[in-house]
Amino acid sequence: MTLIRTHTCGELTREQTGETAILNGWVGTRRDLGGVIFIDLRDRYGITQVVFSPQDDKTAHELADQLRPEYVIGVEGEVRQRDPINVNPNVKTGDIELRVKKLVIYSRSETPPFEIQDDLKTNEDLRLKYRYLDLRRPAMQRNLMLRSALYRHTREYFHEQQFAEIETPFLMRSTPEGARDYLVPSRVNPGKFFALPQSPQTYKQILMVSGMDRYFQIVKCFRDEDLRADRQPEFTQIDVEMSFVDEEQVYTLMEGLLQRILREVVGAQVDTPFPRMTYKEAMTTYGSDKPDTRFDMKFVDFSEIVRDSEFRVFSKTVADGGAVVGFVVPGMGSLGRGVMDRLTKRTRDEIGAGGLIYIKNNEDEIYSSVSKFVSEDMTRAMVEVSGAQKGDLILLLAGSAETVYGQLGDLRLLMAREYDLIDTSAYNLLWVTDFPLLEYDSEDGRYYAMHHPFTSPRPEDVELLKTDPGKVRARAYDLVMNGSEIGGGSIRIHDTELQSTMFEALGIGKDEAQQKFGFLLDAFRYGAPPHGGIALGLDRIAMLLTEAKSLRDVIAFPKNQRAISLMDNCPSVVDQAQLRELHIRLAPGLDSADK
Repeated sequence: MTLIRTHTCGELTREQTGETAILNGWVGTRRDLGGVIFIDLRDRYGITQVVFSPQDDKTAHELADQLRPEYVIGVEGEVRQRDPINVNPNVKTGDIELRVKKLVIYSRSETPPFEIQDDLKTNEDLRLKYRYLDLRRPAMQRNLMLRSALYRHTREYFHEQQFAEIETPFLMRSTPEGARDYLVPSRVNPGKFFALPQSPQTYKQILMVSGMDRYFQIVKCFRDEDLRADRQPEFTQIDVEMSFVDEEQVYTLMEGLLQRILREVVGAQVDTPFPRMTYKEAMTTYGSDKPDTRFDMKFVDFSEIVRDSEFRVFSKTVADGGAVVGFVVPGMGSLGRGVMDRLTKRTRDEIGAGGLIYIKNNEDEIYSSVSKFVSEDMTRAMVEVSGAQKGDLILLLAGSAETVYGQLGDLRLLMAREYDLIDTSAYNLLWVTDFPLLEYDSEDGRYYAMHHPFTSPRPEDVELLKTDPGKVRARAYDLVMNGSEIGGGSIRIHDTELQSTMFEALGIGKDEAQQKFGFLLDAFRYGAPPHGGIALGLDRIAMLLTEAKSLRDVIAFPKNQRAISLMDNCPSVVDQAQLRELHIRLAPGLDSADK
């Protein structure tokens, strides 16, 4: 027998006092006080206190004595106001309780391997093994509901903007120019393989050639790469492409989407247009192409001041083309010697810098950790240029231009997190633009596309593709929120001649280009419009909005850091019959299921 619910466990208030209500859910906490049994009944909407008393119904009270945590039950009873001293102001239903007159036990539960509560202190692998229990926790359910809201508002926004939602294939051609593909063997085409899409990139460009004009899709993508807290082998992105646009139209569209999402999902207001910063400016100001601008601590270049210093770490670095750069940490000039020694060690061990130099601009003195080698006048000049106030700390690194900015960026984040300098209530968004089009791999002796080989160079840099490819800037852009890249895109190449030049710069010959991308190049021969787009990481946006520490906390059934699903134990071995059908033979030492 199923009691058809009239309300959820997060719905009843004093306005329903005296009414009969039916609730269904899971037993949370259970308390037996002098023969009266109190149960916190839980569903994904909230918690309601239900009361079993022999005065209300003797049969229901006797049956309630069997109840244990995580039993699934249905109850029918009368809504009553709680005594004032028992009101719980922390929950919406805290003014009332349900006095039960009928109880149905739908199913019983064994003792769970961990308690169903938010402040859970247990191994993550155990949570992932029993994911269906982990997902009962209110925090996890809130995360998934926020994710659901992201889907809804995204779809509403793009439909309002006249976009067509179009699905692209999951079984596609392998184009190994980025991360590793997940390959899928074809049974009916022996020896041949599909790839799971790392991105619908080529398909969405072909949709522009087809005249679809405005496309979007919330789509699963797959990359066989090493995992981190913010990476998963399968992930979800908001994929967008438009015809007859330039960067400005893309910026305006996506700023409207983020404004809508933040307003509707977390009640935050953000102003548009978002700030913009070139890749070069981001690296030399924050040491990152995804700068966190919720706190200041911008870089100061001291190279000119220390160029002729007797301290060879400074003078030799500058003479060799490197830089001496630093930033001001407000109010930290009072940090003691022991703290600074530990910070110096962390800078070496965790960040990889050669050493840390610091200046304390305190009321009674200006102290430099290299005062034996650097004159007082030079130190004072550095303090003045930095803009440091009394009581501030200046941290400096010296090194090659290729490494020092990134190391200082890591140090900047370390200090901000260590000393709570980040405004965690803010949502700071910005565009990073003008990325290098190509990056050189010295091991392979060739250039690779920094984004993908269909990204258009800036018109004024096209000639450099043949003479100095490393200096070419891309019409590419990343969207950054609170120090995390949440999206990236570009204006695409739509001219076949320019695309050929791009392939040449990448060391991809005509035959190889035709073999890998011939279907796209053939489509371009029949009239391709100017087009561009972007993809946003929906998982990462959800992680930032929920303040989760890992993508795994905003994905219903994630993989762990070894790309394994512990709940259903996959990937798993398969039997020889399946392998034979797929024309696959395992390498020696790898077992199939029937061995």
